[in-house]
Amino acid sequence: MPSAEQPILQVRDLVRSFGGILAVNDFSLDVYPGAIHGLIGPNGAGKTTTFNVISGFYAPSRGKIVYLGEDISGRATSALAELGLIRTFQGTTLFHELSVLDNVRLGCHRSAKAGLVKRIVGSDRHTEAAADCKAHDILELFSIQALAAELAANLSHGHQRALGMAVALAADPKLMLLDEPFTGMNPEETRRMIDLVRLVRDERGVTIMLIEHDMQAVMGLCETITVMNFGTLLAEGTPEEVRTNPAVIEAYLGSAGDAA
Repeated sequence: MPSAEQPILQVRDLVRSFGGILAVNDFSLDVYPGAIHGLIGPNGAGKTTTFNVISGFYAPSRGKIVYLGEDISGRATSALAELGLIRTFQGTTLFHELSVLDNVRLGCHRSAKAGLVKRIVGSDRHTEAAADCKAHDILELFSIQALAAELAANLSHGHQRALGMAVALAADPKLMLLDEPFTGMNPEETRRMIDLVRLVRDERGVTIMLIEHDMQAVMGLCETITVMNFGTLLAEGTPEEVRTNPAVIEAYLGSAGDAA
């Protein structure tokens, strides 16, 4: 549901180079509040580097990132998390030796303002109780409450990815960056994850931006899709506009059916 409001995220004339190699070159992008916005492109197009700059892992070589009207270019990931800009990764970043519930409880630490050690040993009882209640609420939202006591290491791949999103949601994001959320999933797991992404947007009002290679999932989920190629903007539009764009079809070296 793209909005007529000001963008929640603006990428302006972004350049990121590594030595003499331009990974991102004069790239601009707007993401609007309430959107599910896809960023796609062939391998090496610059998608992950763009995500890394937006989320504070790299500083831009040139250009700027504006989030909620504020220039956040080059800020640390922890500072961006405090502002509600939260990123997930291709590989799950879970505490596999802890339970599902404890993983989500630890994800509450930013908004709860309690130290990690205090949370683990339980010395901050009031904060701990609030985090416990919040974690159960998120697990119920994701329909994985029955797995609360299960070790994260014992979960299926699909449930681990869902748990990773639950941990991210516990940090109270305004904008969630999802890095290939459907990687390695079977069709049933992919359908479930699509439903969860929509749920996070619709029920919690979180704006979503995602990188993904599963074109069927992207076309079925995203309202706006931006296509990168060789570090630059190739095309942008609705799924139908992108699917039928000759430049996009050529970039993916296939037919319109391949691009879809």
